[in-house]
Amino acid sequence: MDLYYERYGKGEPIVFLHSGGADLRDWMYIAPLLSKHYEVISFDGRGAGRSPSPIKYANYVEDVGLLLDHLNLKEVTLVGHSMGGQIATDFAMHKPDRVSKLVLIAPSLSGYTYSNEFNNEMKEILNEAPDIEKMVTRALRAPMYQIITKHPQLDLMVQMLSDHCKRMLTWPIFEMIWPQPLTAERLERLEAETLFIIGSEDSKENFRVATCFQVVPHIRSEQVTGADHMVTLTHPNAVYKLIKGFMDGS
Repeated sequence: MDLYYERYGKGEPIVFLHSGGADLRDWMYIAPLLSKHYEVISFDGRGAGRSPSPIKYANYVEDVGLLLDHLNLKEVTLVGHSMGGQIATDFAMHKPDRVSKLVLIAPSLSGYTYSNEFNNEMKEILNEAPDIEKMVTRALRAPMYQIITKHPQLDLMVQMLSDHCKRMLTWPIFEMIWPQPLTAERLERLEAETLFIIGSEDSKENFRVATCFQVVPHIRSEQVTGADHMVTLTHPNAVYKLIKGFMDGS
């Protein structure tokens, strides 16, 4: 297993999947709280943090299965944030026997058609390359980051984004493989009991994605008041309590 991971605590296993533009530090405030009650595993996705960059196409969903095999974990709870939520959802769709519960924090979604406004924002960030500072500055102007930019955790956010942009520019290829058929076309078939969390101040785009998940049969939705897309950094205690309650069945 070439992915970097951290594993601590005892009990029912929880695997954390960080957001795009971040690394396992996305969970640095939430994972320690949950490790008092569960076994927690956080890892750097391929091309992030201390994990190697993709050599060919990045297959993040396959990587989750390889990690679970390496750790001898047959069934786990997956907790995914943003793109990590997209990966977690896809894995749960294609390997339902390996996911006991699913926690999605403002996830993206395979097969969802993003707005021109959102796609243009992404293009503008890439157009600033290779100037890392300009890429990060443009990224932080996005509507989904209006709270974190005024929060004490901004420095951590900037560091993760900067590190990610530096790494991304060294990748030999920037393409990802997602399982077919795409999940947006069949979300109603998602079997796992699911907790959906989103900050009240997240972007309109991410709330449109949230609407798609309403067809999931066994889903519970929660909003964290005053949080934007980086609710994991700005409101970790609120997220912890929601996950703990969900795990306990309360």
